[in-house]
Amino acid sequence: MSTLIDPLRDPAFVRALIDVVAVAIIAGVVGTFIVLRGIGFLGDALAHAIFPGVVTAFLVGGNLLVGALIAGLATAAIMGLLTANERVRDNTSIGVIFTAAFALGVVILTNHSVDAEELEGILFGDPLGARTLDVALTIAIGAGVVGTVVVLRRLFVMASFDPAGARAMGLPVVGLDVLLLALTALTVVVSFKAVGNILVISLLITPAATARLFTDRLVPMAALAALIGALASVAGIYVGYHLETSSGGVIVLIATVTFFAAWLFAPAHGVVAVKMARRGGTLLRSEPEAVAEVILASPEIRAPHDA
Repeated sequence: MSTLIDPLRDPAFVRALIDVVAVAIIAGVVGTFIVLRGIGFLGDALAHAIFPGVVTAFLVGGNLLVGALIAGLATAAIMGLLTANERVRDNTSIGVIFTAAFALGVVILTNHSVDAEELEGILFGDPLGARTLDVALTIAIGAGVVGTVVVLRRLFVMASFDPAGARAMGLPVVGLDVLLLALTALTVVVSFKAVGNILVISLLITPAATARLFTDRLVPMAALAALIGALASVAGIYVGYHLETSSGGVIVLIATVTFFAAWLFAPAHGVVAVKMARRGGTLLRSEPEAVAEVILASPEIRAPHDA
């Protein structure tokens, strides 16, 4: 019992615990849309794109989250403008922008001496180093992100999976895409302190991908992704604290192990369940059919005029 209680006497640990749980909830909700749209590369790109903002804030002694926030929102806006041109596909703009942004960060960092421990915190996360201001920013930004997704979830679904129909209904498809990019950028920004610039993609993708193996409904998937991420984060922060190792790395590893366990043993979509269903002659849906059910058949998703 002391293993669980003693760390709570450390204010740094309490701040880290609140921070990683908040981050996991935000990432789980936004990551659900990233996984369903099949654009996991986007999260990785934004994680690299905030690098120049983080480096600049670090070198001038500013708040890293603020630097990351400015870089992330600027990147999301540029990518949204680029993809408004039909000849520039999403993956193309992502490849152009994230490599350029990361290169800019490398150039800015050149000829500046950086302590190895400080650089490790930027790349792999340092939740125990979170200050009260960092936690407050995470909670404030997270509340805005989750609230926006909850309110606009039906519009995001329609604009993402049926853009032609959404345009016919008069919805601002480009604006919704840019807004989703901005929300993803904000999620990446608040996540990097917990797991670092390199591992941030895991919090966005892995819990949502795990939840995808358990349910075909949007809202339960988002809630389950948030729960899985939060549990992995709590376990990871305790293990990292007691073993004096990278808490961000441990969080990612626990989330990954959870994913593989679900991949094997999930009741409906796990490898074992699928093989048993095939042996029993049960007709299995294809992945596109399953995604279509998430989008169209879920009771949480209705046309905006039905809301």
